[in-house]
Formats: sequence, structure tokens, C-alpha cells
Amino acid sequence: MDAFISQFWASTIDGLTIGSIYALVALGYTLVYGVLKLINFAHSEIFMIATIGSLFTINALGVGSPVAGFMLVLYLLLAALAAMAAAGGAAVVLERVAYRPLRKRGSSRLAALISAIGASLFLQEAVALWLGRDNLRFDRIMEKSVLFEIGNGVVRTDKVLVFVAAIAMMIVLDRFVNGSKLGRGIRATAQDPESAVLMGVNIDQVVMVTFLLGGVMAGVAGLLFGVFFELTKFSIGFILGIKAFTAAVLGGIGNLRGALLGGLVLGLIETYGTSVIGLQWRDVISFSILVLILMFRPTGLLGESLSRARA
Repeated sequence: MDAFISQFWASTIDGLTIGSIYALVALGYTLVYGVLKLINFAHSEIFMIATIGSLFTINALGVGSPVAGFMLVLYLLLAALAAMAAAGGAAVVLERVAYRPLRKRGSSRLAALISAIGASLFLQEAVALWLGRDNLRFDRIMEKSVLFEIGNGVVRTDKVLVFVAAIAMMIVLDRFVNGSKLGRGIRATAQDPESAVLMGVNIDQVVMVTFLLGGVMAGVAGLLFGVFFELTKFSIGFILGIKAFTAAVLGGIGNLRGALLGGLVLGLIETYGTSVIGLQWRDVISFSILVLILMFRPTGLLGESLSRARA
């Protein structure tokens, strides 16, 4: 308990930072579940592809040393666009190849789940065959300077970037789903697919846009992960993907704002827990939270479907 008190502010800052990444990835899980009632376990590899896309872009820019000002903004935007394009494109292809044929044949959700697991393993091994199994390092693109301190907690520029970018992307997604024509189609399909078809909603288009949006969120998460941790590898999405799924369940899978809340809460619980019982228990803490939520509150903290989410 003394360790928890002494490290409280440091744990809080780190928890919000990593929780922001969990939240962005969790949005992909919750979007697909809200529309298709499918747990897209291959979404963790969409995140991995996003980190690869941002890695190639940042390294291709040839940044010899950290930059600042306009050049930093430009490099981050270029890397973000590349990561979003790579992840969004991969998510759309995944939907067309792994899920749409099963949906057209009226296959069970179990078949789709097995397809998701198979796609996840295929993507992991394909990237391992292409890039190897060792860690891949990012060039440092921004100076991780200290802005201020809260107690013993250090607020750095990269941590602020991760948190602010995650909140901004969540607001944009929430506005899109609740205010645009395509967003209304997503909510209508989530609520009642049959009635949505009768009202003229193109289900295939809605599903494609849903996967694309999830991929875009994973793209931003991949860039932020790379900027913060400065590494990736073929299996980087496996554990993080399970934690993001935990965050989605914790917040209420199918609820966009719940995914954000679940990610931040999970990040805090993780860092608080490791300050008490040790860093080696980090993953155990996250998986224990998943089991407890499924046992005692499977609807999550907010427990509201995507179809009922309102601005």
C-alpha cells in the first residue's frame, strides 16, 4: 500500500496514457460487435498492421533527430494518414475475405469467430515471415520533454499527445455515428438489420464502413503506440488486443463511449495494480478484470448498445 501511495500520480499518468491506446483499439471491437454481434479477434492484427505502417512512414522520413513545431505536426500527420490507410484498408479486406462470404451464406456466429481467429494467426505469421520475429525500432520523431510534474508523476509531451489524440478521435467518431447519414445507418443496422434493409439501408456498405472506422481508430492507436513505446513486432497486437477487448467489455461492448471509459479505467487499474503487486502481474490483472466483468456484470459499466447511444 505504501508503494501505491508513493507512486499514485505516476501510475495515474501512465495509466491514462496506455488506457488511451486501449480505448482506441477497443472502439474497433465495439463497432463491429454493435453491428454484427461478432467479436473480431483479428482486430488486434489490424492494430499491428497500423504500427508497421507508421513505422515505415516515420523511418522513411529519415528523421535523424527529434523535430518540433510545424515539421513535427507534418510528420505526425503523414504517419497518421499512412497508419490509418494501412489499418483501414486491411480491415476492409479482412471483412471482404474472412467475414462477408460467411455472412452471405448465413453461417453461424461460431463460424465467423473461428474465421476471425484463423485470420488473426494468418496475419501474424505473414508479417513474421516478411519482417522477422524480432522487435522493430521506431526512429524518435519528437522530443519527450517534461512539461510539468504532479507529485512524483511526470507529464511528458508524448503522454499528452497520446491522451489528447485519443479523446479527439473519440469525439470525431461519436459525432460521425450520431450525426451523419452513414452513422444513422450504422445505428439502424445495430438496432434492427431487417428493418434497416426495408428502410433502404445498404447493409454491405454499413458493414464495410464499420470495419473501416474501426481500422482508422486502430491506425491512430498504432501511431501513438509507436511514438510512445518506439517499437513493434509481428505479435505486438496479441496481448494488447485482448486488453482492448477487455476494455470494450468493461465499458459495455457495443457502446462507443463505454469503450473510451473502459480503456481509461483498465489502464488505471493496471498501473495501480502493478504498483502494489509488481510489474510482472500486469497482464494477469487485465485478464482477471475480464473474467470478473463477464461473471458479475457482463453488460459492462455503461451497458448500452450502439443502437441506443445518443449524443
